[in-house]
Amino acid sequence: MNIKSLLLGSAAALIAVSGARAADAVVVAEPEPAEYVKICDVYGAGYFYIPGTETCLRIGGYVRYDIGAGDVGSFDGAKTQDSQTGKEQGTWAKNARFTLKTWTGQETELGTLKTYTETRFNFGNSNGYGTTTSDGVVNAVGNPAHNKNVSLNFAWIQLGGLRVGKDESAFNTFIGYAGNVIQDTIVPYGDFDTNVVQYYFDAGNGFSAVVSLEEGSGLKGTIDSYVPHVVGGVKYTQGWGAITGVVAYDSNYEEVAGKVRLDVNVGSALSLFVMGGYGSDGKLNDDGTNFVDAHGRGFYKQWGGNWAVWGGGTYKFNEKTSFNLQVSADDDKNYGVAANVAYDVVPGFTVTAEVDYDHYGHFNDGSLYGNWTNADKKNSIGGILRFQRSF
Repeated sequence: MNIKSLLLGSAAALIAVSGARAADAVVVAEPEPAEYVKICDVYGAGYFYIPGTETCLRIGGYVRYDIGAGDVGSFDGAKTQDSQTGKEQGTWAKNARFTLKTWTGQETELGTLKTYTETRFNFGNSNGYGTTTSDGVVNAVGNPAHNKNVSLNFAWIQLGGLRVGKDESAFNTFIGYAGNVIQDTIVPYGDFDTNVVQYYFDAGNGFSAVVSLEEGSGLKGTIDSYVPHVVGGVKYTQGWGAITGVVAYDSNYEEVAGKVRLDVNVGSALSLFVMGGYGSDGKLNDDGTNFVDAHGRGFYKQWGGNWAVWGGGTYKFNEKTSFNLQVSADDDKNYGVAANVAYDVVPGFTVTAEVDYDHYGHFNDGSLYGNWTNADKKNSIGGILRFQRSF
């Protein structure tokens, strides 16, 4: 073996070893780019794209704590019994609530596809939990605090102008709620929960309209055949305010109710409203053995008698503080006043202090449901202190 052969053999060996090592080398994969959540500003603040889709999602809600005190009514104080002596006495009415809301939006060839859901979880007092006498009066035996109902308040789908699912009645949502007070139903203006098939029309010039086929809710409010309740409404909105009218047909009792409303923006600080309602009640007085039958009350015409009126407004002292007022009355001589001051401590956290007064025109009038609330006297005064964090 000569020097030349030795060198060639060594070179070949080195090449073979290098090739073997190269075959065994670990190749590090390039990292995949992270898919960050993208902001969706098409439908307003708070929306983001669900990763991998064209659907925009927003998650929100609020946490609320209410403290009620005063006379026992449908809105404020509570009754209980002393744990040691059994003596009946007044106490606080408390409720804590967590509300979860979701919104989605997506553009399609048939228009905007939207959904909205709202679920409420409650912990609070039973407000006079106890036995019920034959005339409907509840005997308070305690006011226990406990986990209460969980309710699905909204769960609807909307494509363009068509909406289906769980909503509140268009008899209330389209014309608007009766003021910015906590207790706006001292004189009630219509029931709320229902399944719907609705169509909304917006002309783009301030004119809008709605037609809603509704199921209703409750023992006497839910439809009892294939014929739905029907609601229709029209609205004209401009910078000065709005004029709105709605009419509803109760298919169970074949009765009609309607409301008209005027909203006026007096200036940047003051807004006012007045709303009147009128409804037929002949067949609603058919037996008098249920809340909806007492004094002609139905799913839509919840006020007593034929007519009712609500009015009030909001005055903004500054960007943090506002004063809200509502007064109401109906044909059955029921009257209500609700007033509050709402203060935004910081953005998203509001404290509201409200005082309420109610007068029941048929309190203990001898009829089974003459006093259709749980008020313990003809005139009641109470109030609510509310803390709410919205997000």
